[in-house]
Amino acid sequence: MKVETYLFGAVEVSPEKVITFPNGLVAFEDNKRFMLAHESDKGQPASYTLQSLDDAGLAFQIVDPTTLGFNYELALTDAENALLQTPAPEDVAVMQVLFKKEGEGKAEVSPNLRAPLIINTKARIGLQK
Repeated sequence: MKVETYLFGAVEVSPEKVITFPNGLVAFEDNKRFMLAHESDKGQPASYTLQSLDDAGLAFQIVDPTTLGFNYELALTDAENALLQTPAPEDVAVMQVLFKKEGEGKAEVSPNLRAPLIINTKARIGLQK
């Protein structure tokens, strides 16, 4: 399917690359379908763009917390585990949403440590914890 995106213009997205967040993301509950994008010519990316397929103007920068020196040890509830289709540990990716924080006349980018994204990479289903 062809999707118009805010950052990348029109892109072709194969249905097997779509990541579904059945509950949406905090404050964006109506956006349930996303794709991951990054500049492929730069090698292993430091961050990714989580682009909504439901709203072309909505995209988030996300990052693997280990690249920032954070390690999560998360316990999933039975409902969360069921939503993620009971993934094997090696099929789970934990990501942090980056946000812009303004202060003292300058802006900085910080990770949202309290609400990580958990994605079953095999089933391509995610949730925000």
